[in-house]
Amino acid sequence: MLKQSQGILVTGGAGYIGSHVVEQLIKKKNKILILDNLVNGSKKLINKKAKFIKGDIKNIKTVNKILKKYNIDTIIHLAAYLNISDAEKYKKKYFNNNILGTENLIKACQNTKVKNVIFSSSCSIYGNIEGAVSENKKPNPMGYYAYTKYRGENIIKKNSKKYNYRYAILRYFNVAGASHSNKIGEIESSHGHLFKNLAIQALKKNPVINIFGNDYKTKDGTCIRDYIHVSDLADIHIKCIELLKKKKSLVLNYGYGKGYSVKDIVNIFKKLKKNCIVNYKDRRPGDVAQVYANTKKFKKILKLKPKYNNIKKILQSSINWEKKIN
Repeated sequence: MLKQSQGILVTGGAGYIGSHVVEQLIKKKNKILILDNLVNGSKKLINKKAKFIKGDIKNIKTVNKILKKYNIDTIIHLAAYLNISDAEKYKKKYFNNNILGTENLIKACQNTKVKNVIFSSSCSIYGNIEGAVSENKKPNPMGYYAYTKYRGENIIKKNSKKYNYRYAILRYFNVAGASHSNKIGEIESSHGHLFKNLAIQALKKNPVINIFGNDYKTKDGTCIRDYIHVSDLADIHIKCIELLKKKKSLVLNYGYGKGYSVKDIVNIFKKLKKNCIVNYKDRRPGDVAQVYANTKKFKKILKLKPKYNNIKKILQSSINWEKKIN
C-alpha cells in the first residue's frame, strides 16, 4: 500500500511525540512508515494503521533501502535521546545517536525521492533567556542535549541543497499532556518531565514532588518554561508538510508564548492533591533558568490557533493517561 504512492517516514514514531504525530497523519489518510529502535519508544504506542519497521537511523544502508522501497517523499525526524541530565553524563551516546544518527539519516536521502524534512529541535538551543525568545536569537546551547539539537539543525540546513530537499526546523518548547482520545500519551518516566512526574504522583496516596533548584534568577527561584500540549504540536507537523510543498524552508519556534514556573505548575497540582509534599533538590545539570517563545513568526506563517492551550487541562490529560496505563 505504501509502495505505490508517496509515503511519510516518521523516525521515532513509537515515541511520545511521534505517536501523536502519526495519529494526526493517519486521520489525514496519509501512508505512514514508522522507523523506531524501541529504545525510547514503545510497542504500545505504535499505530496499527501505519507500517512499522524496527530499525536504527544510524544504519545508512537500511534507511536508504526503506526510503527507496516505500517511495518516501517526507521525513519527520523525531528519533533522539532526550534526557537533559543524562546527556551531560553520556555525551558519546548522545553524540552517536542525536548527531551521527541525524547525519546518517540525511546521507541516506541521496538518490531518493525525499523532498521534505521536518526536524524536531528544541528551545534549549537558545540557552538562558530573559523575556520571550524569537527565531532571530543566536543559538547559545548551554547543555549537551541542546548542543546535539543545534548540531542536528546545522546538518539539515547544510545538506538541503546537496540532497535537494526543503526543511522545516521546529524548535519545540516543553511538551506535555496526552491525546484527546486518551489512546496515547507519555510512557517513559526516566526523562524527568514535570507533567509526567506529577501524573505519576497524582495516583499515590501521599504524593511527593521534587523541584530541582529554587535559586534561579526568576520570580520564585524555580525554572520557567513554556508548556505546550502534545496534540497541538502534532498538528504543527501536518501544517508544515503543507507549507513545505508550497514554499521554501523555514525555522520556527513552537510554544504558546507564556512562561510558567515549576512552582506555578506544582501549585495547580496541589489544588488537586492537597496532601502533596514538595521537596527542593539541587539544580539539574543542563537546565536553564527560563525560556518561553516569541510567537509572532509562528502566528504569521502558520495562522493556526492551538486547541489545547489550557495549563489545567494539559495537566488533567496527563493524569487521565497515567490512570489508564496503571
